[in-house]
Amino acid sequence: MRTDTSPTIRRTDYTPYPYRIPQVDLAFDLAPDLTRVHSRLTVESSNAQPMPLVLDGESLTLESVAINGQALSPADYTLNAETLTLHPRHGAFIIDIVSTCRPAENTTLMGLYQSGESLFTQCEAEGFRRITWFADRPDVMSRYTVTLRADPARYPHLLSNGNLLSTETLPDGRQQAIWEDPHPKPCYLFALVAGDFDCREQTITTRSGRTALLQVYSDKGDYDRTAWALECLHRSVTWDETRFNLELDLDRFMIVAARDFNMGAMENKGLNVFNSAYVLADSQTATDATYDAIESVIGHEYFHNWTGNRITCRDWFQLSLKEGLTVFRDQEFSADMMARGLPAAEAASARAVKRIDDVTALRSAQFPEDAGPMAHPIRPESYQEIGNFYTATVYEKGAEIIRMQHTLLGEEGFQAGMAEYFARHDGQAVTCDDFVDAMDSVYQQQRPGESLSVFRRWYSQAGTPQVNVTLDYDASTRQCAVTLAQQCAPVGVEKLQNPPTTKPPLHIPFALGLLGPDGRAFTLKSGDQCGETLVLDLKEQRQTWVFNDIDAQPVPSLLRGFSAPVIVDYAYTDNELALLARTDPEPFARWEAAQLLATRCLLAMAQTPDANSPAVNLLVDTWRTLATDPALGAAYKARMFTLPGERILMEKMPVINPVAIARARRELRTRLGAALASEWQRLYQTQADRQKGKPYSPDPASAGARALQNCALGYLAAGNVAGADTLAQAQYDNAGNMTDRMAGLSTLVNYGNTVQREAALTSFYAQWQHNPLVIDRWFALQATAQGTDVAAVRALMQHPAFTLRNPNRARSLVFQFCLNNLPGIYCDAGYDFWAEQVIALDALNPEIAARLSRAFDHWARLVPEARNAVKQRLERIQQHAGLSRNVEEIISKALSL
Repeated sequence: MRTDTSPTIRRTDYTPYPYRIPQVDLAFDLAPDLTRVHSRLTVESSNAQPMPLVLDGESLTLESVAINGQALSPADYTLNAETLTLHPRHGAFIIDIVSTCRPAENTTLMGLYQSGESLFTQCEAEGFRRITWFADRPDVMSRYTVTLRADPARYPHLLSNGNLLSTETLPDGRQQAIWEDPHPKPCYLFALVAGDFDCREQTITTRSGRTALLQVYSDKGDYDRTAWALECLHRSVTWDETRFNLELDLDRFMIVAARDFNMGAMENKGLNVFNSAYVLADSQTATDATYDAIESVIGHEYFHNWTGNRITCRDWFQLSLKEGLTVFRDQEFSADMMARGLPAAEAASARAVKRIDDVTALRSAQFPEDAGPMAHPIRPESYQEIGNFYTATVYEKGAEIIRMQHTLLGEEGFQAGMAEYFARHDGQAVTCDDFVDAMDSVYQQQRPGESLSVFRRWYSQAGTPQVNVTLDYDASTRQCAVTLAQQCAPVGVEKLQNPPTTKPPLHIPFALGLLGPDGRAFTLKSGDQCGETLVLDLKEQRQTWVFNDIDAQPVPSLLRGFSAPVIVDYAYTDNELALLARTDPEPFARWEAAQLLATRCLLAMAQTPDANSPAVNLLVDTWRTLATDPALGAAYKARMFTLPGERILMEKMPVINPVAIARARRELRTRLGAALASEWQRLYQTQADRQKGKPYSPDPASAGARALQNCALGYLAAGNVAGADTLAQAQYDNAGNMTDRMAGLSTLVNYGNTVQREAALTSFYAQWQHNPLVIDRWFALQATAQGTDVAAVRALMQHPAFTLRNPNRARSLVFQFCLNNLPGIYCDAGYDFWAEQVIALDALNPEIAARLSRAFDHWARLVPEARNAVKQRLERIQQHAGLSRNVEEIISKALSL
């Protein structure tokens, strides 16, 4: 592990690599204890004068180097722990490098590593250097031919990128497979997999009439749980052809499930390697949320085939070029899948459910990041370890910035911009500016004299903008003036600058409507727009719009559809929020109003516990109205009745008191459960009756019914309603699918008596102990359960099924406890436990440790006692000898504020 302090890499220091490497030929002699790699590079100089050729390498043993067939002696090159420097004398030449690596010892899960009995690679961002010496940067694009040789008894399947050219049995009995990828790609998209797998496959016909083979590989015995993954892959291919006119460009497309994987999945060209959690599903072992996640992640990685692979990043500062765009695309794919075949009104509601889920995720992860020590623009200006910048900002906020461009251009204009982007840059490594240039060319055609020049600031500004809204109504003229004023405070290291950073205004598409006191929507006119929802172009610090023919004091419906990733500040009364929650025709804004009303109650209760305040009583009455509204779908109601999350609430406190927030949520759930007992009972029974006798289906309507049923069950238990424990036990015992079984188990664990809890946990483990993904849920449920403390988690870590080496298992217990059990972690024992686990994980897998090290990004805003305690643990981690660069960067930035 590298232990020296990382240099800071800056975007402005970018220089092109001085050599082109148009062809790479790799030959692997695969074995877990020692793999030999022969790399042949065809190299061309980009400069008239000879320059040193620097290749990256890590944890490799060099056996030989040759240029144009001439072996080099150690005196002919410079070798250190991270680079191999050659001094070629010709403008074009061939380099042969033979080296070895040890997959079985590679616990970082970067480069070539062993998972179970199989071999996998993970090369993004800088893992290829753990396989062979190479120019490990995204702007060096090459065509690859890969030869794999291995023992067929151990590795009957030998896979790599592109198309399979040949297979044969060698004289020594080993198997050989040769693959060729016809498309140039950077080395981070290289992949190989070797193992003994089940394979589910389907031959499809693309829109142009070509046949292509889709394959999903999984561990032996998991074949029956890959049907959904293959269906999702086929839908992704079809959707990309239909919505974006982008066709699969290879003869085959493969997905392989890996037990040990640092992330969700990886879009290697034609050979996607997936965390098995995002591949394997059936009704008995996977929840509705799992089915949704598999569809989303498979879509995301497939869509990268064009937005990330065919056009890739010039450098890692441009990471959001591929990730933000592809997250937007996978969000749209999931929304379209949820809405397909539905009437217009139901389709709009289904898309709104997806939008609510995406915005909730953004506010839970990215808004806190924007307010913390790791705050950065979607295109960062500097980094020490690029692995630390696979963040919610780059991904989720990046997607919102793409979505704003879609809003400004419209669907037709956005598709024209995408077509222009591909026409200009297919097969290239480019920048975020190149993408916006393509969109701007269409925008300027739509709006002569205007451009996206102000909008581009989104790519370089950190922080979440706040839009303050004021409304002035003149009854005598029937005019309503709406004023929007934007600001974005300094964040992260900007707070240390003197003078403080002053940020220019952004281009914010702000969607709004106006409702009358009876909930009726007014028709608004502004410029060439006319309708119940208008999108205002806020480009200045402060702008005002005047609307005519408003015949009553209006209530504003703000940021409809969450048209921009901003925080809105408007002085709503509680009654205005209740009106919007009951009547707003725009589903996202309606949900938002209900969330704001609940947020007010929770923040007040965190300060002064009072579950019977006028605001809480109004919330109860509002929810009662919503519960009986027949026009609202089950999935939408389930989101309506989900209280704002703890991390969202913490960001709204100037001084954060996590334990008070957790207490307030428990108390409000108890009040809502008891006060609306008859409504919860009716909703539970209605949804249960609708599903009775039907086979399990993950379709949106069925999943929505289960979501509302289980939401109602949770409130009945939280409200101590008579019979709730019996209902939960019966659901757990008789569930026909994992969604309902886990909901029953969760209710028993969190609200049942000790006997019920222990009996249910014991029976669940006995039934599913041989299924790692299900046992991950078993660990996670206990980690986040009410009453779980550090001692309980330490005891679970001694369970024979627990290992810190597997990222999924570490996330299920250690991460869940540290991130989502506020009463358990916010104490001295909790802080010590967190620091210990960061250090322990860092010795095994720095990337996973770095993610855990961010659990207390907000430490400087905590109440004083907690703030001082967390600071001491941060300093303890920082002082640990041998700390990785990944963790060192995060801890040092946290302590700098």
